[in-house]
Amino acid sequence: MAVAFPADCPLCGGELSSDGWLRICPTCCASFEAWRGPLCTRCGLPFPSPRALDSTPPECGACRQDEPAFDGARSFGLYTGKVRQAVLLLKYAGGERLGARLGELLALPWDSLPRLGEFDSPLIVPVPLHRSRRRERGFNQSDLLAAGLVRALRRQNGAKAPQVAKACLRRRLATPPQTGLSVAARRENLRGAFEVLKPQAVRGRAFVLTDDVMTTGATLAACAQALKRAGAAQVLGLTLARATPLFPDLTPVDGDNTVDGLNRDSA
Repeated sequence: MAVAFPADCPLCGGELSSDGWLRICPTCCASFEAWRGPLCTRCGLPFPSPRALDSTPPECGACRQDEPAFDGARSFGLYTGKVRQAVLLLKYAGGERLGARLGELLALPWDSLPRLGEFDSPLIVPVPLHRSRRRERGFNQSDLLAAGLVRALRRQNGAKAPQVAKACLRRRLATPPQTGLSVAARRENLRGAFEVLKPQAVRGRAFVLTDDVMTTGATLAACAQALKRAGAAQVLGLTLARATPLFPDLTPVDGDNTVDGLNRDSA
């Protein structure tokens, strides 16, 4: 019982209160820090200095060199500190109930998604896991984040909250982990990994992909390519955290062997 319901918060070590079913304490829940600094206007990459916005267009080098398949992306915060710890707890320590709570944080960057208002009723699509990975983990963390996002948007906007479309996109290939791969190799690794199951439900629609961590954007791009081949009009990405060597986290955390997230099997 102590393993399933720890007496202490795994993020700060403090004692859990009656909200222990969430597996982290209210103080840690309230401490997740959103990124409010300068960022790439296309992919949302956080910039260490506002001077980067002086470039034309105000985009990161990767987006200027090779336009991503998605039309824009944003993240709640950096893949550092307690956000990073919470992601790892969610994915690797059976913290499923935490997923919806973390998903509510995505409502903050929702309104900053580029060109979101150009289309009525965008559909939210969780980035799918391959069935073998889902069987191993027991859940898809992107599904949980999407559910939390919709819950928060419904609280804000009532019936105008978007719907989740889990069944429109499938991960057909169980690709090897992205660990240690270059940006180009990551893209090649994911070539053909995703497919649209019902193209007739995709044509002309706008979609927002949800995932836990964005690193190079390769996973979001592969999903966007599949949706656009099926006729999607717009594809945006929304993730909980953004991993970048510009803001490394040097603190060792169980379940994560890197300091900046760049060798993870993430987006």
